[in-house]
Amino acid sequence: MLVALLLLLPFSLFPQSPPTGLRVDLIEHSDRVFIHGELSQLSLWEVESIIEPVQTAAVTNTRPVFSWEMGDTRPGIRQTAFQLQVDTAAFADGRTPLWDSGKRLTSRQQVAYGGSPLSPQTTYAYRVRLWNNRGESTPWSQPKAFRTGAELTPGGLATYPLQQMDEFVLLEKDIRPGLRFYDFGKAAFGRLKLTAATRSEDDTLIVRLGEVVTRHGRLDPEPGGSRRFREVKLPLRQGRHTYTLAIQKDARNTRPGAILMPDYIGDVYPFRYAEVEGEATVLQLSRETVIYPFDDLSSDFECADLVLNDIWDFCKYSIKATSFAGLYVDGDRERIPYEADAYINQLCHYGVEAEYTLARKTQSYLLFHPTWPTEWILSTVLMAWEDYLYTGNADFIARHYDDLQAKSLRSLTETNGLISTRTGKLTDSVLQSIHFEGGRLRDIVDWPHKGILGLSGDDSGETDGFVFTDYNAVVNAYHNRALQVMAKIAAALDKEADAAAYAAQAVAHREAFNRAFLDPEKGYYTDGIGTDHSSLHANMFALAFGLVPAERVATVTAFVQSRGMACSVYGSQHLLDAVYAGEEAAYGLSLLTSETDRGWAHAIYEVGTTISLEAWDNKYKPNQDWNHAWGAAPANIIPMRLMGVKPTRPGFATFQVKPQPADLAWARLRYPTIRGEIGVAFEQTPGERFALALTVPPNSEAEVWIPWAGASPRLMVNEQPAEYRRVRGFLVVAGVTPGGWRFVVE
Repeated sequence: MLVALLLLLPFSLFPQSPPTGLRVDLIEHSDRVFIHGELSQLSLWEVESIIEPVQTAAVTNTRPVFSWEMGDTRPGIRQTAFQLQVDTAAFADGRTPLWDSGKRLTSRQQVAYGGSPLSPQTTYAYRVRLWNNRGESTPWSQPKAFRTGAELTPGGLATYPLQQMDEFVLLEKDIRPGLRFYDFGKAAFGRLKLTAATRSEDDTLIVRLGEVVTRHGRLDPEPGGSRRFREVKLPLRQGRHTYTLAIQKDARNTRPGAILMPDYIGDVYPFRYAEVEGEATVLQLSRETVIYPFDDLSSDFECADLVLNDIWDFCKYSIKATSFAGLYVDGDRERIPYEADAYINQLCHYGVEAEYTLARKTQSYLLFHPTWPTEWILSTVLMAWEDYLYTGNADFIARHYDDLQAKSLRSLTETNGLISTRTGKLTDSVLQSIHFEGGRLRDIVDWPHKGILGLSGDDSGETDGFVFTDYNAVVNAYHNRALQVMAKIAAALDKEADAAAYAAQAVAHREAFNRAFLDPEKGYYTDGIGTDHSSLHANMFALAFGLVPAERVATVTAFVQSRGMACSVYGSQHLLDAVYAGEEAAYGLSLLTSETDRGWAHAIYEVGTTISLEAWDNKYKPNQDWNHAWGAAPANIIPMRLMGVKPTRPGFATFQVKPQPADLAWARLRYPTIRGEIGVAFEQTPGERFALALTVPPNSEAEVWIPWAGASPRLMVNEQPAEYRRVRGFLVVAGVTPGGWRFVVE
């Protein structure tokens, strides 16, 4: 059964297969050409001969970075050298290319352009060939074209244009004569296009769009909060015509700070359902849906739990649908990027697609357009590290190192070793260093707070009663994580003195954190100095960010479990990180699949949304919208925690596979990375047998953790007895090389 469960990578039938998956500044499909956001048949070499305005993925970096995947997937094959060429035309024998890297002896799978300056608005081609550890060379890859932007700058970003596509109705029915109901199956951001015929010159259709239906199967005209409903009167012209419904300006999501849609797309509206009322004949109805280009087929997950399968599909689609703005935004109500939203969105995007440019574009925006919560500023540092860890491309952290140092908020450190926004250190110069303009920086913990955004004073909000003091445990947990990350970033950039200083400060701050917030009698954390209240948040962030002393992990974990899901959908990301970091797999699975009103199953089956929510339910945030990517945490928790696939060196040079399946009978995952697909599948009879199949992509290496709590295990790898080391409830096998592997323990 295990072989049938696993979608293994297709192994090369021929040796020396050429490289594949070529990218320029992380853009894989640099050669695609769009017209008004719709994919065309044109090649980049044809764009200057086309009258219509076209859109392409513009490369704006003066020294773009080229990367590739090894096409040769034979077991054990590794890259030992590469050669990359760039030219202004298709490569031909005898022609000297614009730039030739020469043969470089390295296993690195990326190289920065090193030739004469590139010209703006020019089409180029590049190709690469490799040498492997058997001394074999590959043929040249197929040339890949890219086009530069109108202006080139050091570190300039490459991003795709937005893509528009027509989607058609899945279900339609007559409500009564002259009133028809349409269902597109899922909500999306777009516009309605309608073809109608009438013999009258002054006929009118009434068109209604929305996200919510009543229990009677009609569009809900008063969905409440930021759920969408719109009614439009459509004057018709005699004969047969196609109409596109224009979107009226929304004062909230077009105000300063909101991300506006580009002119070649126009504004969009989130809806799933439509109603059309009138006597004219409606011949066709479609939705012009807008997304950032998304590969639905690049990832896959399935397991024995049908509810979890639905949750995966729901969260994966949420990441696709909410990409409509070309930045990670907080949904339709405001269309503003927020750091903590973007951090979760980034991890989720990495979990479902090997697409890194949207996260990097959002990070670049947020560096200079920060928002007001203290923890959100610190999240910027976390985003930067994940960008480097998943891509292996250090351009962003190198270019913005000074900004990231400021965002770690070291300047707020007090004599007790902790940071605070309330003790006078948050000066104008500090705010300027983090590019914060207007308003004031303040702690958030979770959102919403008690008594705001439609909550009454009796409602508890989503902070589990957190007591705010001058020294906040959650803010300081974030700060410690930022210090840990800055030490890694400095080391990656060969700033050895900085790396040592950040590492030492992280240790000192951890000691100060535990002195200040860890209650020795209770064995878990209080919210701050001056209060004896202990919230879920003070404890789950301490666990998630590695601050809990080993001897206190059990008591902190017990307290966290006693609080349940006493946090928002944002907090659920960090709660699940904490739970799986503590290897509490059964509890993690129970949270993921919970059918209470604080779970994703409730959103799917009871609320009826097809995109993740801003809150668990309307009652927990009455003004919420129904299209918020920060509510899609299982899109990263399932592949990275439950199935356990995480990079351990930048760009997946090495990675860990540490499944924590609890009692799931089987599961399989196809996981995309910048080096190629990872395939993981397991089947088990808990306590009796566990079998794991794994595909390691070329030029990478895995460390595999087999969950096994029983005594005297016998581990077989590819049907041969294998050595392992025992770490708690796992059997660990290091140095797993490229190829297909089967691990069985019983």
